[in-house]
Amino acid sequence: MTIIKQEDLIESVAAALQFISYYHPVDYIRHLARAYEREQSPAAKDAIAQILTNSRMCAEGKRPSQKQSWTVSPKRLKTARVSLKRSLPQR
Repeated sequence: MTIIKQEDLIESVAAALQFISYYHPVDYIRHLARAYEREQSPAAKDAIAQILTNSRMCAEGKRPSQKQSWTVSPKRLKTARVSLKRSLPQR
């Protein structure tokens, strides 16, 4: 039986959430770019442009640093309650 340590699980979940918070699928970027072209509000257009810029930076391996960007800390995850309805499959 494989034993998964709590710290390892927390680190894995934190890394996965961090990844999805910054990296966007190609179809999402395409739709967002089309929305940018159609948008008439300057404020909304600026917001969409910022999302597209951050996404491009991530794709180039540069992490954006701005106030809207959020991070997941293992410490914060440790305080979250998680319950499993069923046991994990054995390998």
